[in-house]
Amino acid sequence: MANTNVQTAANDREVSSSVQFLTVTAIFVALTYIFTAFINVRLPIAANGGLIHLGNVPLFIGAIIFGKKTGAIAGGVGMGLFDLLSGWTLWAPFTFVIVALMGFTVGKLTEDEHQNFKWYVIALIAACVIKVVGYYIAEVVIYGNPLAPVASIPGNLVQIGVAAVITLVVIAPLNVAAKRTGLKK
Repeated sequence: MANTNVQTAANDREVSSSVQFLTVTAIFVALTYIFTAFINVRLPIAANGGLIHLGNVPLFIGAIIFGKKTGAIAGGVGMGLFDLLSGWTLWAPFTFVIVALMGFTVGKLTEDEHQNFKWYVIALIAACVIKVVGYYIAEVVIYGNPLAPVASIPGNLVQIGVAAVITLVVIAPLNVAAKRTGLKK
């Protein structure tokens, strides 16, 4: 009987943990989509116009606080969904892979003992490199021209730079709040 109670308690904790992961991740997918879709500026440069948005802010926050899986899913699905629903459909597969890799990397680099400002900066720099290189390659594939993507690099740098500054300003109090509410250990 005691063994059954222990097993039931363990199963309850596992289900609760899964529900919490799904809920938190879904919230960050939604926030990433919303911040990409509604807080943006279209640029008159680059072959396809370009877009600077704040979708990377919830992506980075989710990855730092809740880890690489949440970061990868929030980034890939949130921004990929934006591409699908906003007329940038051709970009969706590239976005899904590139931004999922950004979220995974930020989460991986900031897990466990790397929860400090130095590692946050390193992780955000890594995300910037992934974005610039990933979208450069995507544009070469889409446009068939290795020079056209160069015009997108400044917009990508501004986008990640602004998101990095905002994230670095708000991440410490959000980390504390997540721990106080029991969302983070």
